[in-house]
Amino acid sequence: MRVLGVDPGLTRCGVGVVEGVAGRPLTMLGVGVVRTPADAELGDRLVAIEQGIEKWLDTHRPEVVAVERVFSQHNVSTVMGTAQASAVAMLCAARRGIPVALHTPSEVKAAVTGSGRADKAQVGAMVTRLLRLAEPPKPADAADALALAICHIWRAPAQNRLQQAVALHASGSKGRTR
Repeated sequence: MRVLGVDPGLTRCGVGVVEGVAGRPLTMLGVGVVRTPADAELGDRLVAIEQGIEKWLDTHRPEVVAVERVFSQHNVSTVMGTAQASAVAMLCAARRGIPVALHTPSEVKAAVTGSGRADKAQVGAMVTRLLRLAEPPKPADAADALALAICHIWRAPAQNRLQQAVALHASGSKGRTR
């Protein structure tokens, strides 16, 4: 499975591509950051993020795009920018018919480090180790994007089995009367 991880942000949108399957060594195919100037107009910044993500989709042809699920923060302007960048990533994937998976920061941290409360340094260290890199990707947004892709590769098989079980249960209960 080839996954493009996106750590959304207006100034720095982390992107990383990982290929592999759960239980086997993973391979990093690319990592980077789509940057926009903080003083640019919002619309221009969103277009720049779209163009950057489109280039990553063209270059790496992922099967899935894993995006960090936006969560409530105290700083409303920060969460709004993150949500807008997240929506651009989802739109780019949807336009191409690529499935999108959303993972919370704590899910990603738990999948990669074993603790949902891990800090950025711990996530970076584990991403470096899991992908057999010489050093942690910088900035942290890039490492977080790779962590999102790893999380999805590891969690997708279990999520698929759960969805199939729910669908089977739903179809089996149709037509039954009490």
